Amino acid sequence: MTAPGLDPDGCIAREGALDRVPPAFAPVVADARARVAALFGPERLHSAYLYGSIPRGTATPGVSDLDLLLALRRPPTAADRADAAALEAGLDAAHPAIDGAGILLSDLDTLLGELERHDLGWFVACLCTPLLGEDLAARLPRYRPTSLLARETNGDLGLLLPRWRERLASARTEAELRTLARAVGRRTVRTGLTLVMPRWGGWTSDLELSAEVFGRYYPGRAGQLRLAAGLGRRPSADRAALTLLIEDLGPWLAAEYRAVHGEKAPRPAGP
Repeated sequence: MTAPGLDPDGCIAREGALDRVPPAFAPVVADARARVAALFGPERLHSAYLYGSIPRGTATPGVSDLDLLLALRRPPTAADRADAAALEAGLDAAHPAIDGAGILLSDLDTLLGELERHDLGWFVACLCTPLLGEDLAARLPRYRPTSLLARETNGDLGLLLPRWRERLASARTEAELRTLARAVGRRTVRTGLTLVMPRWGGWTSDLELSAEVFGRYYPGRAGQLRLAAGLGRRPSADRAALTLLIEDLGPWLAAEYRAVHGEKAPRPAGP
C-alpha cells in the first residue's frame, strides 16, 4: 500500500492542483493571475505558483490566506519587493474570501541551484501549483521522505527562535500577535512532522494530521504540537500559547531535530 502523500513509486506527490481550488476562491485565483502578469510582466517574471490550502482544496472562506511564489528571472530587488507588497495589499482588500495574501519572491538560479535542491526546489516541485509560465518542477528531481529532505527543509528552527522572541516582545496589537501565531504555529508543526517523516514514511501538509503523526512518536509533546496546529489554522492573540511554543517546545524541537537529522547547510547572508 502506498504511504500517505506518496505516488506509487514512493516519491512525494504534488499536493495541489488548479481544479481543486474551492469555488469561493476561484475569483481570487483568477484575479491574482491577472494582477501578477500585468504587474511583473515577462521581462521580470519567469513563472508563478499557488501553494497552501487554496490549491489543496481545503481553504475556508474568510479564514484562509492566499499564498503565492513568484520565480523571477533575476534576484529580487527592493522594487520587486515593493511591488509584491502592493500586490498583497490589493488582493487582500479586493477579496473578503481571504484573510490576507502573502507573496514569496525568488529567482531561477536560486530555485534550481544545488544549495536549495532539497528546500526551495522541493517546495516548488511538491508543494506549489503552477499558475503562470513554465513549471520548474520539470527541471527538478523527484523527492522521497528522507532524512536529507527533512534536514534541508526544516533543520533551521533554532535560527528562527530568537526572531520570534523579538517579535513577541515587540508586538503591541492583536493583529501583530495573530500574524506571529500563524507563522509560529505552521512552522512548528511542519518541523514536528518532518522530524518524524522518514520514520513514518509519508507526507502531509494538513496541520491536524501532522500533529497526530508527530504524537505517535513523541506522545509527551503531542499536546503542544496540537496547540501549534490550532494556532496555525486559526491564529489568536494568546501570548501565553506563543510563549509556550517559543520558549518550551521550540528549543526542545530544535535540539531533537539536530540530534536526529543534523545541521541544515548554511545559506549566504541576505542583502
